[in-house]
Order: sequence, then C-alpha cells, then structure tokens
Amino acid sequence: MSTAFTSDITGAVVDSLEGTADPRLRKVLGALVRHLHEFVRETELTVAEWESAIGFLTATGQTCTDTRQEFILLSDVLGVSMLVETLGADRGGTGEAGATESTVLGPFHLTESPVRELGADIDLVGSGEPCVVSGRVRSADGTPLPGAVLDVWQASAEGYYDVQQPGLQPPGNGRGLFTADAEGRFWFRTCVPSPYPIPTDGPVGDLLRATKRHPYRPAHIHFIVSAEGHAPVTTHIFVAGGDHLDSDAVFAVKESLVQEFAESDDPSLAREFGVPNPFRHARFDLVLNSEPS
Repeated sequence: MSTAFTSDITGAVVDSLEGTADPRLRKVLGALVRHLHEFVRETELTVAEWESAIGFLTATGQTCTDTRQEFILLSDVLGVSMLVETLGADRGGTGEAGATESTVLGPFHLTESPVRELGADIDLVGSGEPCVVSGRVRSADGTPLPGAVLDVWQASAEGYYDVQQPGLQPPGNGRGLFTADAEGRFWFRTCVPSPYPIPTDGPVGDLLRATKRHPYRPAHIHFIVSAEGHAPVTTHIFVAGGDHLDSDAVFAVKESLVQEFAESDDPSLAREFGVPNPFRHARFDLVLNSEPS
C-alpha cells in the first residue's frame, strides 16, 4: 500500500502540471518532482531529516543580503554552478577549438563594475604586489575583436571583495569595465590575487564543516567578456603555482585557465605601464566562440 501510494503521488503531482502554459517550465518542474521524489525514496528520508533540510534552506535564504548571495555559494560548493555554466557554454556558441573555457560566476558579482580607461588601476587601496594584466580579445580564428567589453573583478590581496568590507574598501575596488582597443587589446593594473576562503559564517560554512571540506579558492581574477557576433564567456584566470588549484572549494579550475603571473624586470616596460619595477605580468588572450548562425 505504501509503495503504491508513493508511486501514485509522484504521478499525481506530475499530472497536476499538465496545465502549465510554458512547455519549458512544465518540463523542468516535472523533472524536478520526479527526481526529488526519487531522492526521498532512495534515502528513505525521515521527517526529522526533512525538517532539518527545510531549516537549512530557510537559514540560507535568511543569510542572503544585497551584498551576499548564500544560495549561489551553496550552488557553488555543490558543483551545480559549475555544471550549469559548462552546459550553458556548450549550448551558447559554436564550440571552436581554442576558445576560452567558462567557469562559475561566483557570489560576488553583485555590483556594477565602474567604467575604466585601459591601463587604469583597479587596486584602489594598494593592498598587494603590483601586477599588470594584458592581452587581446579575439575570435577562435585569430581575428582581433575591437571594442570587446571586459567586466573584471577580484578580491583584494587579503582575500576580500569590496562588498565584504564596505568600511575598509571603497566601492568598486578590484572592479573595472574595460573596452578593448581597435586591435582587441586590453591592459590594466591591479595587485596579484591571493587564495582566500569563501564565507563560512553561514549555512554553507556549516555544510563544509560537516563534510570536513576546506573553504579555500585558489587565487584568480574574474572576467565576463563579450563582443558583437560572439557568445560571451564568464571565466576566471587562475595564478599558476598557487595553492588549492587541485582542490577549489567550488570546483571551478580548468587547466586551460591557469596562467603565469611572471615577474618582469624591465624598467622601460614598467614606466610604460606606470608600475614600479620589478612587477608581475600576466599575458593571455581571451578567445570567444562565434554565435551560432
């Protein structure tokens, strides 16, 4: 009787969705119900466990603010963000060889990046080792993409984003919206990013502690890059040789995204970029897929 009832209730809930006008919504909700019900059956979920799960999700929502997105953080540490982003990138472009791979958005793309001129310094507090990031935005066939837009954000050298330290960092620190030049080139000044822990003072931190997982992310800079006629890419550049590249708390590292931040001892180049010598210099291209025709 119990087995028949659990089977019937799943079918009844799925059938109740038949009137949903949006076919995509009907498909997604139906799949959600079937998989969720199967999860309950497989784990033989108890009432106490169900109540605990509801409490966890409630606390996750209550932890969200205008400057903190605990649900994105939860999605990140469960690997869902990375899976959704990768599947979306596979569908979003033509999949040309050599195109920059995507990775997670992360929970701190919460404010609009200030428009900055090429060469500007996004490290407004001078918190770390001076660094220049430069390269070119191009299509997979090597054609430069003039006017490509690069939305950039990163944590300070101490591992905090501006929205995490409103009293210590000015708004927009570590952020910039740049437009590539007529040859698709971009460059800006910043500090070398460092590894940092994701926030652990909320429900996601409780989850990590319960599963004995560390909260650290390897050093990285975020990018969203877009250009006319091409699929945008959301990605990171990771610092080669850094800690946690093989154990990122949000599973976002891809080998192709690891780049050298090499020391440069070139006084003339330092003067050109407006940084002290020596400095660290990361050079790489950001390559976009063409939009499907």
